[in-house]
Amino acid sequence: MVANGHLNGFFVMAVKLRLKRVGARNTPAYRIVATDGRNRRDGRPKEELGTYEPLSKKEPNYSINLERAEYWLSVGAQPSDTVRSFIRKARRASKADA
Repeated sequence: MVANGHLNGFFVMAVKLRLKRVGARNTPAYRIVATDGRNRRDGRPKEELGTYEPLSKKEPNYSINLERAEYWLSVGAQPSDTVRSFIRKARRASKADA
């Protein structure tokens, strides 16, 4: 049970799974990162989980380390809408491969 940001005496940080922009002007590229929710968009992340290149002609235009993303979700990280869709697509692809 989380109350006032504390879980059994330990402080729980608000970890977010979101995109960090790294591309040049007019050439967007993003890294999928796990970061403290209070950090700025392009601030230092806790961990980099993958990449997203929206202008790429190849499909899929993203890559994600699904194992690490699942770990962060299991400890309570909140994904952005875009990252949530990438995780959902990666789960489907891994089931199809298996």
